[in-house]
Amino acid sequence: MFLVGKMCSVFRVSRAGFYKWIISSPSNRSIENQMIEVEVLQAFENSKKTYGSPRITLELHKKAIKVSRARVARIMRKAKLRSIVKKKFKVTTDSSHKFPIPENILERDFKPGILGTVWVSDITYIRTRQGWLYLTTVIDLGDRKIIGWALSTTMKANDTAIPAFKMAQSRRPVTQQLIFHSDRGVQYACNEFRWLMEKNPLIIRSMSRKGNCWDNAVAESFFKTLKTECVYQYKFTDKDQAARIIFEYIEIWYNRKRLHSALGVLVPRGIRKKFKQTKYCSLTECLLYCCNSITRNRWYRLCFPFR
Repeated sequence: MFLVGKMCSVFRVSRAGFYKWIISSPSNRSIENQMIEVEVLQAFENSKKTYGSPRITLELHKKAIKVSRARVARIMRKAKLRSIVKKKFKVTTDSSHKFPIPENILERDFKPGILGTVWVSDITYIRTRQGWLYLTTVIDLGDRKIIGWALSTTMKANDTAIPAFKMAQSRRPVTQQLIFHSDRGVQYACNEFRWLMEKNPLIIRSMSRKGNCWDNAVAESFFKTLKTECVYQYKFTDKDQAARIIFEYIEIWYNRKRLHSALGVLVPRGIRKKFKQTKYCSLTECLLYCCNSITRNRWYRLCFPFR
């Protein structure tokens, strides 16, 4: 322990100023910052540590807390809160096949402004200690919702693109002209998938140009987000664990809670309200929505055929 006089000399403050600081009360600004910091911490944790200052500021505004983005950023820096660092994502597409390739009808028009007119799909790899899983997704560009998806242990079309499309079709039946866009992978170009598409004359197939991942940028962007916010945060011990966590991320977090900058910082459910569609508020309702006319067990088998 050191004498007060010596410490004041080292820190170049007066003894009177030191004693005044001890007996003084915290300023209103300091108290307010402490209250805001608690809210920022809560919003940061609720976002799975993925939100930066812009989205956290919007979350605070929803609670009627008037605060600027710059102030939130200062509080986050002081508390050493950082959004998860993004990692690079490698695009992998097997296009070495002899099946016919449809032309690129979409032409990077990723904002159709209406539901059910453009779907995009892609496949990615997920590592577990039991081996690789393959995640196939179908996204409606109208609200950026993952309306169909499937996990599989093989890259066959019957385990990837076909079940993912069937789930999307059960959730949102195709009743108007629809562009279905994908990369040039064999899962989308094979006869089995082509025959499935041709059953509905309203569906128009579209594929990216060779070696051009930007033609399917929305699907690629989702996989990058999924890997950064979810997959890279775990070391999956088995495929069942990966399936449970990915289900929770897609159906509970991404589709229902995560703020999307492409939607004007809304969630897909909020966009659906604008289109006056039905909303689903619980996990049970969400599962029933996924099932539609099929049973819940059948839906699980479509998503997780390895179980």
